[in-house]
Amino acid sequence: MSGVTRSTIVVTLALLALVPAGAALGQASSLSFFVTSAGSGKGADFGGLDGADKHCQALAAAAGAGGKTWRAYLSTQASGGAPAVNAKDRIGKGPWQNAKGVVVAKDVTELHGTNNLNKQTALTEKGDVVNGRGDTPNKHDILTGTQPDGTAFAAGDDKTCGNWTKGGEGTAIVGHHDRTGLDTSPPALSWNSSHPTRGCSDPALVSTGGAGLLYCFAAN
Repeated sequence: MSGVTRSTIVVTLALLALVPAGAALGQASSLSFFVTSAGSGKGADFGGLDGADKHCQALAAAAGAGGKTWRAYLSTQASGGAPAVNAKDRIGKGPWQNAKGVVVAKDVTELHGTNNLNKQTALTEKGDVVNGRGDTPNKHDILTGTQPDGTAFAAGDDKTCGNWTKGGEGTAIVGHHDRTGLDTSPPALSWNSSHPTRGCSDPALVSTGGAGLLYCFAAN
């Protein structure tokens, strides 16, 4: 009897051990949106859009979702003959869901309208909540360089830290993933277009409540 009991316990424990792995695989297969758990280590310098996309791709791969094409939600401004790039045109059609399977937006229109993106849903690729206003340290500034409708700013004043190649002087527009700011004005509550940074270095980004993080979307 005791032998049977021990065998049953062993089998039960083995089955239980498989549950988290299976759940993790399911989450990875459905993951199509996340906030990066880490920045570039060089402020807003990702080596341009390609480098930012690679950053998203690498973090997604580490989370078991590397089989998808990942894009950073970033715009660039027209420069040196190169046209501007709109963040909204880079991220596919949707729908997009976080590591817990919660849909943050069904399509591009909803994403830039009444979406479900907030502190509880804008999770990292690991499924972790990102610090917001009121937490220490605050990391709610997410780099976008983008206008509220997902389009790029006109050429001229730097809104993208030199199209994501500067880690020192410059500035970039950020959004608040927790939809919280100093007041209740639309910019303060905006997920993608809240205010400019005070520079492009890591210390500068930290000074306004950021950590050089990005929004990443699966484009397929």
